[in-house]
Amino acid sequence: MQQVDAIDRVIKNAITVMEDSKYQIYEICESARAERESLNKELQSVLADVSGTIDQVDKLELSYKRARVRLTEVSRDFQKFTENDIRISYEAATSMQLQLTLAREKENYLKQKRDELQKRIKNVDKQVERAESLVSQMNVVLEYLTGDLNQVTRILESAKNRQLLGLKIILAQEDERKRIAREIHDGLAQTMANVVLRTEITERMLNRQEIDSVKEELRDLKGQLRSGLEEVRKIIFNLRPMALDDLGLVPTLRKFIQDYEDKTKIRTKFELYGRECRLPSGMEVAIYRLVQEAFSNVYKHANASYVTLDLTFQAKMVKITVQDNGTGFDVGFVEAKLGKGINFGMIGMQERVELLEGRLDIDSQLGAGTKISMLIPIGSPEDGRLE
Repeated sequence: MQQVDAIDRVIKNAITVMEDSKYQIYEICESARAERESLNKELQSVLADVSGTIDQVDKLELSYKRARVRLTEVSRDFQKFTENDIRISYEAATSMQLQLTLAREKENYLKQKRDELQKRIKNVDKQVERAESLVSQMNVVLEYLTGDLNQVTRILESAKNRQLLGLKIILAQEDERKRIAREIHDGLAQTMANVVLRTEITERMLNRQEIDSVKEELRDLKGQLRSGLEEVRKIIFNLRPMALDDLGLVPTLRKFIQDYEDKTKIRTKFELYGRECRLPSGMEVAIYRLVQEAFSNVYKHANASYVTLDLTFQAKMVKITVQDNGTGFDVGFVEAKLGKGINFGMIGMQERVELLEGRLDIDSQLGAGTKISMLIPIGSPEDGRLE
C-alpha cells in the first residue's frame, strides 16, 4: 500500500509540473502566433509597397528616357533652341535620373525587407509547430497519468500489459504526428499565395524590359519553391514515414539508410537476417524510431565515417544492431550521466526499449567505435501478434 501511495504522489507531482509546463508552452505558442500575425500584416504592407515602387520605377524610367531624348534634340539644334532651353532640358534629365536612382534604391530596400520578413515568419512558424507538438505530447502523457491509479498499478505489475501500454503511447504519438503532417501539408496555401504574388511582381518587371533582372528574380523564386517543397517533404517524412504503412519496416529502413548517407556523407551498410515479416504498426514505428535515434547519435557524437545496421528476425525476437567506427566513449561514464538525466538521446532509446519489454546493450571503448544492440520481443504468428 505504501508503494501505491508513493506512486500516487509521484504521479500527482508529475501531473502538476506537466500542467504548469503545458500552460507555459501554450502561452509561448500564443505569443508566437501573435508575432506571426503581426509579421504577416507587415509583409503584406511591404509587398504592396514593393508593387507600388516597381510601378513608380517603370514610370520614372519612361520619363527619364523622354527627358534624355529631349536633351539630345535641344543639344543638336543650336539655331532653334537657346542656351536656356538646353539648361532646362539638362536639369530636367538630371532630376529624372536622381528620382529614378532613389526609387531603385527604395525598391532594393523593400525587397530585402520582404525577404527578411519571410525568413522571420518561417522561423516563427517552426516555433509554433514545435510548441504545438510539445503540448500535444504532454496531453497524451497527461491522459494516461490522470487515469485510475489502481489500473496503472495493475498495468505495472503485468509485463504483457506494460508492453501494451508502451505500444499505445507510441501509437498515440504517431497519430499526433500524422495529424501534424497533414496540417503542414495543407498549410502550403499561404506559401503558394506569396509565390503567386511574387510572380505577378516579376511579370510587371517585364515591362521594364530588363530581362536579366527578371531572370534573376525567377531563378530565386524557383530556388525558394524547390527548397520549400523539399523541406516540407522531409518534415512530413520525419513526422510519419508513409512507407511504413505501405511497404513495411525493412523497405522504410533501406530508404532511411540511403537518405542518411546522402545527407551526412557517412558510409552505411544494411544487412537483413532471418525471415522478414510484418509486425504490428506500433512496433514497426518503435523500431524505426530506435534506429533513427541511434543513427542520429552517430552523426552528432561519434565522428564516424562508417556505420552499419543489422536487423535480425527471430521466432520471438527482433534484434537490432547499430555499429560505427567512431571515437567511442566510456560506457560507465555515460551510464552515470544517464542517471543524472544527461544525454537525452540515449535516455529516449532506453525508455522506448523498456516500454517494449526489450533490452539495450552498449559496447564501446574510446577510439574503438560503438556497438548498440537492442532485443525486442515479439509474438509468434500463432499468437496473432504478427500481421
